[in-house]
Amino acid sequence: MIKVTGLYDACDELERERGISKDDILNALKDAMVAAYKRHMHLKEAENIEAILVEETSEIGIFKTKVVVEEITDPETEITLEEAKDIDEDVEVGDEVKIEVTPEQFGRIAAQTAKQVLTQRIRDAERNNILNEFLEKKGTLTTGIIQRVEGRNVIVNIGKTDAIMPQREQIPGEYYKPGNRIRVFVLNVKETSRLPQVIVSHAHAEIVRELFELEVPEIEDGIVEIKSIAREAGYRTKIAVWSNDEEVDSVGACIGPRGSRIQTIVGELKNEKIDIVRWSPDPVEYIVNAIAPARVVSVDIMADDDESHEAMVVVPDDQLSLAIGRDGQNVRLAHKLTQWKIDIKSVSQMEQAEAENMKEMEAQEEQAVEAAEEVADDVEEAHDELQQEIEEEMNQQAVDEDDLVSESSHEETSEEE
Repeated sequence: MIKVTGLYDACDELERERGISKDDILNALKDAMVAAYKRHMHLKEAENIEAILVEETSEIGIFKTKVVVEEITDPETEITLEEAKDIDEDVEVGDEVKIEVTPEQFGRIAAQTAKQVLTQRIRDAERNNILNEFLEKKGTLTTGIIQRVEGRNVIVNIGKTDAIMPQREQIPGEYYKPGNRIRVFVLNVKETSRLPQVIVSHAHAEIVRELFELEVPEIEDGIVEIKSIAREAGYRTKIAVWSNDEEVDSVGACIGPRGSRIQTIVGELKNEKIDIVRWSPDPVEYIVNAIAPARVVSVDIMADDDESHEAMVVVPDDQLSLAIGRDGQNVRLAHKLTQWKIDIKSVSQMEQAEAENMKEMEAQEEQAVEAAEEVADDVEEAHDELQQEIEEEMNQQAVDEDDLVSESSHEETSEEE
């Protein structure tokens, strides 16, 4: 057998520092030793070969298992009783004995194999540990340190590995300086042949949810519930909240005493504007709250079925630009928040539209009257033509009758003569 000095101490150290199971390392080492023996002996198959490791002496060797028989038919798997007695005096026919077959000069091969196995095992274990750790963190918030910027990607160290933050997950206009701490959302974890690839986001809407859950105890306790979030990272976020306790104000709980909670969250998001909206099961009320800070005159539900949800919102003239927002941001976020298609018009636009509709209706009525008059004229003309045809036909019938009477009289006169 081969003496392996310091093997168990190295395994214990790896288990403490890297979290790699000692048994896993030793089992992998024994499997590798068997594979090395087969290559050394040019064996394709040898199911009765195994490596045995003696912990007390730190020795490892290659052993072949053979069955004790009276007459050998296969020397590779069988041994006579007489030969087996030299190994173990108590064996009988039918028993199995283990015979050491460790080749000479196998120590160097064993050392190389052990080194390769341990190195590969460390890599595999680290990859699996990181993969398992971040699979558990997927969909959660974590803190990292910006390492560098590679092209359009930002590399963020989040503990045992570096994560990638693609451009689409970055906040527009944000400067990512190496060395700065950053709070990111673990978006996805991809397994690769090397270390797992972790994708993080600094613009995901769930970052806002996590921050509110951290800062607002009522949300963590389930008293206040976040119903929906719509975010345009770096600019503005709308969040809809609902209280399961009538005595707790959902909006007030999120704002906190003197605005302390919301200020902390806004500071974490680099002064990104946050609108806290009170959620409602009534779509009209919910839409009114979502359009805030603009005042709403009326909300008309245009469609509400499985295929579409559409609403017309009317606001005062001086609130139109506020309701729409810069580049349509406010109404766009309200749509994402409520999942309703929202068309916003001012009072004057609605009055103008109603006036135009009235004119159009009047024009349609006039057209309808004219069409009716034309139909009436056509009917009257047709009636006159029909009456004339009837009179002409009646006159013709009268003439025909006179001719018949005349002919009849003429025939009677002829007969008398």
